[in-house]
Amino acid sequence: MAAARDAKLEEAHTRLAGAVEAMASGDGFRRAMEFAARFRTRSFNNTLLIMAQHDEAYRAGRVPSPEPAFVAGYQQWQHLGRQVMKGQSGYVILAPVTSRYATDNPAGGPWRPLARGERPEPGEVVRERLKGTKPVYVWDVTQTEGDPIPQQPMPQLLRGEAPEGLWDGLAAQVAGDGYALLRVPTSAGIAGANGMTDYLARTVTVRGDMDDAAQVKTLAHELGHVRLHSPGAADARAHRGIVEVEAEAVALMIGAAHGLDTSQYSVPYVTSWASSVPDRTVFDVVTATAERARKTAAAILDALNTHQISNGEPPGITAARNQRAAPERETTRPARRRGPSTRTTVVTR
Repeated sequence: MAAARDAKLEEAHTRLAGAVEAMASGDGFRRAMEFAARFRTRSFNNTLLIMAQHDEAYRAGRVPSPEPAFVAGYQQWQHLGRQVMKGQSGYVILAPVTSRYATDNPAGGPWRPLARGERPEPGEVVRERLKGTKPVYVWDVTQTEGDPIPQQPMPQLLRGEAPEGLWDGLAAQVAGDGYALLRVPTSAGIAGANGMTDYLARTVTVRGDMDDAAQVKTLAHELGHVRLHSPGAADARAHRGIVEVEAEAVALMIGAAHGLDTSQYSVPYVTSWASSVPDRTVFDVVTATAERARKTAAAILDALNTHQISNGEPPGITAARNQRAAPERETTRPARRRGPSTRTTVVTR
């Protein structure tokens, strides 16, 4: 059993390495980030694994569409009234493996491991810690049959227009982070740039002589800077090329989630800045920043009340997730209070 699991893990890591290599080109980066925007509840590595395996299934004729629509685990599909069709192979992804530890002194420990199903003593704090990963499987909706899945309308964007409500939603988050949002008539007012974040003055400025779509893309980029690169952030002193790649990746994902194609601007921008980082290849910079950008974009998107494309989970999956944990689940549980004890979970997706 352990040997089979290790073989599947090795296969997944090998496949992931190939998917990362394929992302090195500008177009590969664009497609990977847009794909991640559509499956933003998954880690960036898992979105690459799903994308690569669906490509293989499509080329082999096992699935009818070149892009997956919704993915879920075997039992999750069953909870939604659907069944994986005979002969359909799942897509292997990497799920976290955690252990539970308890202590009555969280500041200094010691922490004792809890056996499966064991409850903490009164007054103890319980934490889950990541031990590693294990291979689990998900299937696209086209690999299943059964009850129909409600189809969400895709946002339609006219040339030059911004997605409805996106500017106001992003502006509200900028204000919520303590920054004033300004517009200037031309780029001359902000040193020739399209947008600028001033951390000391706590202002975000966008030039006003661009199409609405370009302005909202720029605002998303600057919000990426606010969230990732303020003076107190861990990577605030990273090379300028790295921070620009991260901010533009955030903007690309936010645009993609609203049907707004920013790649004509974003791909050359990312390539140019990534190539400016000394002793790092474009490939190194892009792969090192992708997960941070995904997490930041996902948090921004979750807080927006806008019409977005699906996040890759089938409608109704929340109810399925509340059922007893299934082996294929990837989940992050919030802290819960049980009498005098607390439980926190540290799980990455």
